Amino acid sequence: MKRKMSVCAAMALGAIALSAIGFTGCGKKNDKTLYLYNWAVYTPDSVIEKFEKEFSCKVVYDDFASNEDMYAKLKAGGSGYDLIVPSGDYVSIMKSQNMLEKIDLAKIPNIKYITDGVLAKATYDPTMEFSVPYYMGAAGIAVNTEKVPDYQKSWSIFGRKDLAGRMSMLDDMREVLGDALAYLGYSVNTANPAELEKAFKLVNEEWKPNLVKFDAEGFGKAFASEEFWVVQGYAETVFGEVPPEMRSKVAFFIPKDEGGPMYIDSLCIPKGAKNPDLAHEFINFFLRPEIYAEFLDSFGFPATIHSEAGALMATVPNYTAEELVNCELKDDLGENLEAYNAVWQRIRFTE
Repeated sequence: MKRKMSVCAAMALGAIALSAIGFTGCGKKNDKTLYLYNWAVYTPDSVIEKFEKEFSCKVVYDDFASNEDMYAKLKAGGSGYDLIVPSGDYVSIMKSQNMLEKIDLAKIPNIKYITDGVLAKATYDPTMEFSVPYYMGAAGIAVNTEKVPDYQKSWSIFGRKDLAGRMSMLDDMREVLGDALAYLGYSVNTANPAELEKAFKLVNEEWKPNLVKFDAEGFGKAFASEEFWVVQGYAETVFGEVPPEMRSKVAFFIPKDEGGPMYIDSLCIPKGAKNPDLAHEFINFFLRPEIYAEFLDSFGFPATIHSEAGALMATVPNYTAEELVNCELKDDLGENLEAYNAVWQRIRFTE
């Protein structure tokens, strides 16, 4: 899905035990290291360094490229992590399979800053029994306004034949089908075969012929080099690649009226975590208004889950929280997942 900046290099596991530092327990020999399993480049180095310094701890940051990769690794027996950051649909899956520890909210007083609005959308765990929201966002559309001066803020831009050969969409089933479903006025989680078929026809017959490719890896670089003029993707990835002199001719938007799929990534403690107390400390630290504002500034994110951090930001976000009003959280599809997979295979591997 998303989310980029720089990560903290993994620390040596055999470091000498730190002396005790009070109630945090970080100085205990078996608690000195927090093992964080997160999306690639999704926690700023500066935040990790501040946490390490304040709590006299080490953070080992391991990353994954997709929820599927993360889930498969843990399901296959991958262990040793104290914190993971799955998206909401995978929180739901992992809850049901007893893969997560319960969160002790009494140890996280800064949860008071999480808005009621995000919890209302987090239907997979609205009382934060197993997860605490990390960030809520969505993919959108980046347009090179020098090359494409006239455009509508709509997913229909991918149907423009005059832009054929200059556009890409994500290689992501839920994102692409979700955009099509939202554009057609349907739920991004629909189980209706007729609605899925209409989404298939829209993508396959009207959008796909104009795309260079479906691309979840290099769209930011291709946009920055002006190989692509319009891309579906994540703002932080696009602006992470665009040079400063080009930013004035880049428009990024999430179609406000149509909506689309969105995600809530959440902090969870996996079953069997060795350092749950330190994991709770990190969650509470991360939600401090000034620390969360630093996180938002690092990626150009709006303050979608936090009631106070927005006022402390030093930068203007790349999109607004208001653009997410009509977006819909991607749910765990359960037995309907196969129907989506079948449609996506038809799109990806047929002429």
